[in-house]
Amino acid sequence: MTQSDFIGLEEIEAARDRIASTIRQTPVNLSDTLSRIAGVPVHLKLEHLQHTGSFKLRGAANAVARLSDTERSAGVVGVSTGNHGRGLAHAAKAAGVRCVICMSRLVPQVKVDGIRALGAEVRIVGRSQDEAQAEVDKLVADGMTMIPPFDHPSVIAGQGTLGLEIVDQVPDVETVVVPLSGGGLIAGVAAACKAINKDIRIIGITMERGAAMIASLEAGQPVEVEELPTLADSLGGGIGLFNRLTFAMTRDLVDETYLINEAQIATGMRHAYWQERQIVEGSGAVGIAAVIAQKFKPKGPIALILSGGNVDMEQHFRVIGGEDVDLMKEVA
Repeated sequence: MTQSDFIGLEEIEAARDRIASTIRQTPVNLSDTLSRIAGVPVHLKLEHLQHTGSFKLRGAANAVARLSDTERSAGVVGVSTGNHGRGLAHAAKAAGVRCVICMSRLVPQVKVDGIRALGAEVRIVGRSQDEAQAEVDKLVADGMTMIPPFDHPSVIAGQGTLGLEIVDQVPDVETVVVPLSGGGLIAGVAAACKAINKDIRIIGITMERGAAMIASLEAGQPVEVEELPTLADSLGGGIGLFNRLTFAMTRDLVDETYLINEAQIATGMRHAYWQERQIVEGSGAVGIAAVIAQKFKPKGPIALILSGGNVDMEQHFRVIGGEDVDLMKEVA
């Protein structure tokens, strides 16, 4: 795959127009505290305030909008660690399309309940996203259309609209820090930002427990990793051994990637709440955590994407209260 095959600016701009009535343009706040730590302005892109509580609605809405009449009548299905399922359920309901979401038992109940509340059918299968994907494959064989959480051109283009917004809202941005999982968000944001300004630095942040994309980048090809309980549960899951787009786009367009541990994720969540007055799930707080831990050297204005806020509130209460929440021990 060459860069000429990547999702481009024209596709992302078309997605922005297509989903404009479905999503909201989320605000950007300047963080005084993080700016002092970094020594440069740090802007928070408050995407956790998106409808459905995460960026995933953008890609799902774009993909649903592009369905044919035949595909609409058959319905859509997807695998999710929570936020993609919620976005897809919302977009499908708005379009009057049947939606089935397959999830593993590791997905928090709050996310399962949120998806069901939007009218989607939820199927809980196995203890990994790969096992849940097997159920998706069965439904596709029966005629439904799969809309995957990240490795899909319409999904990537939809997520890329976040990059367009960031450049509009922070014109002098030098570094964009993006939560990294399957790569749909970071691929789209990187494609948009670098098409506008090739010098914008893209940094991906993910958790130590089950960092599938980083393991794949290190191996030079998609690999499987064990999924483990983590505060950043939305970043869990593999990238797919037959990944078509996001692996190559992440490899070629992302400048740096960093791992953070569970304690650092908790610090990011606490900072978001106590200093920024924002309720952010662990996956959405990884950028804040990376700045506080000084994982990278800032070179200019930074934009951090707070990607989701669909957190179990009991867990959030424990974390912001200072409790050492180790989900690995609790599952054991």
